[in-house]
Amino acid sequence: MEKLSEKDKELIRGSWESLGKNKVPHGIIMFTRLFELDPALLNLFSYSANCSITSDCLSSPEFLEHVTKVMLVIDAAVSHLDDLHSLEDFLLNLGRKHQAVGVSTQSFAVVGESLLYMLQCSLGANYTAPLRQAWLNLYSVVVAAMTRGWSKNGEHKDN
Repeated sequence: MEKLSEKDKELIRGSWESLGKNKVPHGIIMFTRLFELDPALLNLFSYSANCSITSDCLSSPEFLEHVTKVMLVIDAAVSHLDDLHSLEDFLLNLGRKHQAVGVSTQSFAVVGESLLYMLQCSLGANYTAPLRQAWLNLYSVVVAAMTRGWSKNGEHKDN
């Protein structure tokens, strides 16, 4: 796994300090944007069949549980910035799980865009180009590991 610069770590920690305390509302911003960018992703959630409109899904207990899990993954990545390698097995498994439920690796890019959107909305004037790049660097490390897990799971299924 790649390492982040000390400056990246400082920027990420500083920005997450305020956001991480109130994860679910920030996660809802992120997922709202995700479904705006790629509405078809909503169909990957089994409970979406019970929703007549996207906002119904966004407030369902099942969805809020998923939002919480995603935000906890981000929290774990931020907490382990000095040792991202320690998350390797967890992220490989997460990639396998996403492959198993039909998420494409191309969707990871849309999630990244949604994460950046949430950061921009939530941080306002504190969202700077260096901060954006730091988060992109972290996200690329996380997605690289998840993609390896996704690919291994796909290979496993073909055997």
